[in-house]
Amino acid sequence: MEVSGPKGGPGSGHIGLISDTHGLLRPEALAALAGSSLILHAGDVGGKDILAALERIAPVVAVRGNTDRGEMARLPETEVVTIAVGIDIYLIHILDDLALDPAAAGFAAVVYGHTHVPAVERRDGVWYLNPGSAGPRRFSLPVTVARLYVEPAGLRTELVTLAVGSEG
Repeated sequence: MEVSGPKGGPGSGHIGLISDTHGLLRPEALAALAGSSLILHAGDVGGKDILAALERIAPVVAVRGNTDRGEMARLPETEVVTIAVGIDIYLIHILDDLALDPAAAGFAAVVYGHTHVPAVERRDGVWYLNPGSAGPRRFSLPVTVARLYVEPAGLRTELVTLAVGSEG
C-alpha cells in the first residue's frame, strides 16, 4: 500500500505509531498523535470507533491483532506501507510471526505491537519499532505511542510516554 507520508524537512509532520488500544483511545494518545500525516496501528485495535477517531487526525493503516474479533477480524495480518521513495515499512502485530527477512526484503522498518513494551532497536540496517500500548495499562508498563520522522539522514523515532493516572 502506497500512502503519502512526510517527505522530510521542517514542518513536514511525522507518522504516528500506536498499538494495543484494546478499545480504549485515550485523549492523551490523540493529543500525542496530533500533527501526524499518517497513523500506523499495529493491532489489538478493539473496534472501528478507534480507527474512526484516529482517522480524524490522519489516514490510518491498521493490522489485526490477536484479540481483534468481529469486524476487526477483517483487518489484514500484515501490511506493507510505502511512505516515501525507498522507504517501506512492514506492519505486523506479533513480531514472532514475522515470516520474512526484513533486511533482505528491503524494509526500512518493522512496526509491531503485542508485548505492550515500547522498543526501538536497529538490526541489520532495519528499525524494529514497538510503540508500546496506548490502551489499558498492563502491569506497571508505561502507556505510550511513538512518532516516526522521515529526515534527510534517515528515520528517527520518538517514544512518547502518556501522562495518565495510575489507575489506567
